[in-house]
Formats: sequence, structure tokens, C-alpha cells
Amino acid sequence: MILARSEAARAAHQLVLALQQRMVEAQERIAGGAERFTEVTWLRDGGRHGGGSRRALANTRTFDRASVNVSQVHYDDEPAKRLASATALSTIIHPRHPHAPSVHIHTSWTEMRDGTGYWRIMADLNPAIRDTELARAARERFVDALRAAAPAQLEEAARQGDRYFYIPALDRHRGVAHFYLEQYATSDRDADAALARAVAEAAIDTHAAIVADALRAAPPDDAAARAEQLAYHTLYLFQVLTLDRGTTSGLLVHDQNDTGILGSLPSHVDRALLASWRARVPAPIDRLVDDLLAALPPEGGEIDDAAKLALAAAVRAFYRTNPGALDLQARGDVVPPTVANHR
Repeated sequence: MILARSEAARAAHQLVLALQQRMVEAQERIAGGAERFTEVTWLRDGGRHGGGSRRALANTRTFDRASVNVSQVHYDDEPAKRLASATALSTIIHPRHPHAPSVHIHTSWTEMRDGTGYWRIMADLNPAIRDTELARAARERFVDALRAAAPAQLEEAARQGDRYFYIPALDRHRGVAHFYLEQYATSDRDADAALARAVAEAAIDTHAAIVADALRAAPPDDAAARAEQLAYHTLYLFQVLTLDRGTTSGLLVHDQNDTGILGSLPSHVDRALLASWRARVPAPIDRLVDDLLAALPPEGGEIDDAAKLALAAAVRAFYRTNPGALDLQARGDVVPPTVANHR
């Protein structure tokens, strides 16, 4: 794989690789070292334009799905493109126990052809069962860690995150704590990179501690809790595939890492529940829900790699046919230029 020539992009790549290793080690410690992540690599255009590494676990005693992705895509040999490079860590952990919360963390550096660049910094805590003392304590702990990492930015990041992760059709948010900075850049690049690292490290370490404590202190894993978790996993898939701009942008740009881009999906969803939300979404998103249902396995079936490829193809085909529907997706106060450029 050929890395970008830019020093800033190479430094960002080293940063996200270190974060990937930190996340993997933190999650493996939860399982007492008995469950190990495996690595899958992919190349963009045979490696000429970069590629990435996905470290993953699935269907283990501790994890429903865990995916820790690092990528760098660049266009050093295509100077006409406005985007020079994009370097990212994107990770999602779905623990198996219903009372252990999921987490999503995204840290990326985008560099434009003129040498300017910015960070996208996200961290959100996503408990399947949220109306418990355990979940409320986890939220407070997670927010406190983010506040310590980014005291000057927390208020704005929480406001942006609450906006981005709101699901209008269901009148609720995806998670209980959201941190989101888009196009973050000051005159001090070193300080900006340090902030990106600090937020990600705080989220990684705090979530791992929350899950470890939940596995020791959580109520029993019973049928009612499993049903609530399945409903939440359905909501998670719904939000990712109908609202998330990052996911859609990645699928529209290329088809060389579909299983990695959809590595955030849980293993199972409730098809009937997903179908019931069709009437709540605006046109033409109702047709996208139909397409997702057609791509999903039968009720009770696992969302395996074949299903992910089918879902990716469905999303890609829908937005290529209905590009105006991108305006209905989630956003903060600004839409990333790289998303707008891909339309």
C-alpha cells in the first residue's frame, strides 16, 4: 500500500494506527485475553491510492460485533482532484451483554489539494438499555472523560453531536452521549492533532472500563433484555443506513471496502420493527427502507459479509438514483466538503 506523500497525512496515519492498537488492546483485556482480533487488509485501486486495515471480532462470548478500521486514501497522482487525502480511524464495538453499551469513535484528517486540512472528531456512547442506574452512571462517566480531554470544545461538540445523531422519524437520539466536531482546525496543527488523540484515547479507555464494570455488575442477561437489545440494534442499523453521511459517502466513492464500511452493523435486527418505521420516513427514504429489507437476511438470519455487500449495493444504487435524498441525511452545522464533492 502506497501512503500519501504529505507529512501531515503520514503523521495522521501514525496517529490512527496507534489509536487502533490502543482500542484492540483495551477490548482484548475485557475478554481476559481469550478473544483476539483478526486483521483484514484492503487496497484502493491495488494500493496505488492507499487502502486500510480492519481488525475485527464477531460472535464471541464477549462481543456481538467489534470492528476497528484504519484507512488512508489519497490522490497524489491525480492533481486535478480537490481532495488530496483522507486518513481515518473508525471503530464500533457492540458487546454481547445487553447492559454493556456500544461505542462509536471516529477520528479523521482530511487534507485538500491546497494544503489546508481539518479533523473530524466523533465519540458516542450507545447503550441498548438506557433507563437504568448503570446506563446513567456510564453516560456521566463517559461525558466526564470527554470533558477532561476537551474542556473548551465539549459544549459545542455535544450540541453538534446531539444534532447529528438525532433520528427524526423516531424522535430520539441514537445514543446518550455524543461528541462531534466537524472541520475542526485552528492555527496550531500540533494542538489540533493532540486534541484528536486525547478525545479518542479518553473514549477508548473509558468505554472499555465501563464495559468491564458492566460485565461484573450488570443484571442477568434475560429474554427481555435481549429483546430490548435487538430493538436497539435495529435502530442502529436504521440510523447508519438511512442518515449517516460518513457511511453513505464511503459507499458512493468506491466499492472496494464495503464490508469494512458496514463493519459497524450488529449481527441481527428485527425485520418487522424496521418495516414498521417505513411509514414514518419521508419520501423517497421509504423506498430505501424497502431496499434494505430486501437485502437483509430472513428474520433471525445473521448480517454476515454477504448481507453487508447486499446492503451496501442497495444504499449505493438508491442514492445514485435519488441524489437529492442526500439532503435528508444527518448533519451538524456544516456539511463536509468531501461529501458535497462526491455528489
